[in-house]
Amino acid sequence: MSVHPGVFTISLDFELHWGCFEHMVLNDPQQQYFKNTLEAIPEMLRIFSADDVHVTWATVGMLYRKNKTEWEHNKPSILPGFVNPNVSAYEWISRHGFFNEQDPFHFAPGLIELLKKTAHQEIATHTYAHYFCLEKGQTALQFKADIEMACTLALQNGTTIRSLVFPRNQFNKEYLSICADAGITSIRSSPDIWYWEPATGSTFMKKLFRAGDAYLKFQPIKMVYLKDIKIDAGLPLSLPATRLYRPWKPGQPLQNRLKMRRILNEMTVAAKKKAYYHLWWHPHNFGNNPRECLAELKQIVQHYVVLNKKYGFKSLTMNETATLLLKAE
Repeated sequence: MSVHPGVFTISLDFELHWGCFEHMVLNDPQQQYFKNTLEAIPEMLRIFSADDVHVTWATVGMLYRKNKTEWEHNKPSILPGFVNPNVSAYEWISRHGFFNEQDPFHFAPGLIELLKKTAHQEIATHTYAHYFCLEKGQTALQFKADIEMACTLALQNGTTIRSLVFPRNQFNKEYLSICADAGITSIRSSPDIWYWEPATGSTFMKKLFRAGDAYLKFQPIKMVYLKDIKIDAGLPLSLPATRLYRPWKPGQPLQNRLKMRRILNEMTVAAKKKAYYHLWWHPHNFGNNPRECLAELKQIVQHYVVLNKKYGFKSLTMNETATLLLKAE
């Protein structure tokens, strides 16, 4: 049995269009998708705040910028040299440009201020430019320049970055020392299951199993206990994700029910066994059906409240979890 309490962590990949520029054009429906997202985020914060839920917001650094001019005049010293230019945020902007000077799909300083003002919300990093760490052509020096820009910009805005989520979950072990040098003490890793290995180059079978696992128990989730999370001196702790929340979809009542049952049941087991349960998603996942997604989020949070009262299940950010482990060590 774990000597630590059961811990419930939520981490969100806060990126807006920076997280999907390579495959999502900003036509009218997609603009509405992100407008819905911008309205849903304050609602998420109200839900979290009402029941004291601690959340890590892994934020793309470019979202800190106020406008096009500020973005253009402040870039890392070395830009990524991806072989595939389509995965570079800089290349995308050079081809398509911004929506307007204060482009709300790529700049969100107001929302970042709202995060800062909301209790128990950790602002982490999702790199500066949604940097793909396993793409061909990029180098450690380029990643270092990107992550230093992200951490410096956050510090200028009053936030010290302690946690990181690799974009597309492209975990690169070789870059952990760079993260440590930047002051990062925890990163999110994928579940220890073969079909959750890094998303780059995923096979059809991996994608199939990842999707199916959201609804049915294809393979039992490996229970993670805080005491088993490895501490490597001088390197960030690797906090494994447990489950990706998939948004509510119309016309899929069975899938919606199965998905929620899977999440709530896993939370209950983790609370009873004093294990670590880490749920994640992208805020823009709420963009198509925000009302229904927010209702499901309330259901998850209400279930956490019950588990907190009954089993002492504790809500912690990634940084709070890492701090707990490092103090114990």
